Amino acid sequence: MKILPRSVEKLIEAFERLPGIGPKTASRLTFYLLHVPQEELDEFSDSLKNLKNKTVYCSKCFNIGESDPCVVCASLDRDESIVCVVEQPIDILSLERTGKYRGIYHVLHGAINPLNNIGPDEIKIAELLRRVKSGKIKEVILATNPNVEGEATAMYIRREVSILKAQNSNLNELKMTRLAHGLPVGGDLEYADEVTLSRSLEGRQEY
Repeated sequence: MKILPRSVEKLIEAFERLPGIGPKTASRLTFYLLHVPQEELDEFSDSLKNLKNKTVYCSKCFNIGESDPCVVCASLDRDESIVCVVEQPIDILSLERTGKYRGIYHVLHGAINPLNNIGPDEIKIAELLRRVKSGKIKEVILATNPNVEGEATAMYIRREVSILKAQNSNLNELKMTRLAHGLPVGGDLEYADEVTLSRSLEGRQEY
């Protein structure tokens, strides 16, 4: 005997397909929405409908935005000679919150992951290399995640850019950098893993 209405079951199943949402959380979200006024539900529904209808991918950096080019690429205040390479558009939000970066971006939309059949051709590496070939970029900052996939992606990009530099003399001044990885502010040494501690020692600065 079915206890829940089919509409409730379908919404629970839809929430369960989202990353990080298990059956219990999906059920809680669904029953929460049952108590929300219909006007708020309609607004929520419209937001979902417009998520793709009113967003586009920037043809320059592949970030998401309301127009092409995106607000970062269209800004006259950004330094177009510095490109920060990130895995996903959400990573740009984190970097922008610092208020310290004034360059532009390149979004890969993923990382190399052979176990999931994601190779260099499945993400936006070829597009990055085309931007590098233009000779307008002076620094490429590799800001991929500090995990196995992110490191593999960074190493692949570094190798491909090194090949381009060897083939093009106008790229001799191009610099490759990687975001420093180390101890988080407020963290304790006893809880840090060996890799994090090693990176912290390698990236130490004069104090």
